[in-house]
Amino acid sequence: MEIERKFLIEKEKLPPSLDQYPCRRIEQGYLCTDPVVRIRQEDDTYYLTYKAGGFLAREEYNLPLTKEAYAHLRLKTDGIVLAKTRYLIPEKDGLTIELDIFDEPYEGLYLAEVEFDSKEAAENYQPPFWFGEDVTYSAIYHNSNLSKGMPPGD
Repeated sequence: MEIERKFLIEKEKLPPSLDQYPCRRIEQGYLCTDPVVRIRQEDDTYYLTYKAGGFLAREEYNLPLTKEAYAHLRLKTDGIVLAKTRYLIPEKDGLTIELDIFDEPYEGLYLAEVEFDSKEAAENYQPPFWFGEDVTYSAIYHNSNLSKGMPPGD
């Protein structure tokens, strides 16, 4: 079960010196968006993910892929293959902020996600001052919808 909250971040409020945090390069494409069936390359790791519907909490299953299987499935994806850099920023209570900075065509989109062990912890979370709008319950900011070329805010 994945339990997470998602927030927009304004460029002016990004933490300084992001290069001090570990980061990963991510590329992901979607074979299906309802239900979500996604392939992802995260640095040198490849996997296929199934995600059930939902917003704050939803089931998620990951299966490893080889580089060759990923390349084969990548040709079968629908829409835009998303690329982004994910920074892993330590947060209070042992949590981690996953800050995604998107490449074209979503350059300028900054999303922060925080995963939790329970719905109660997620609902009681007080985000840091630099977080913007809480978009946890907005399907617009699901990566599966971004892959359809749907500009945020339209």
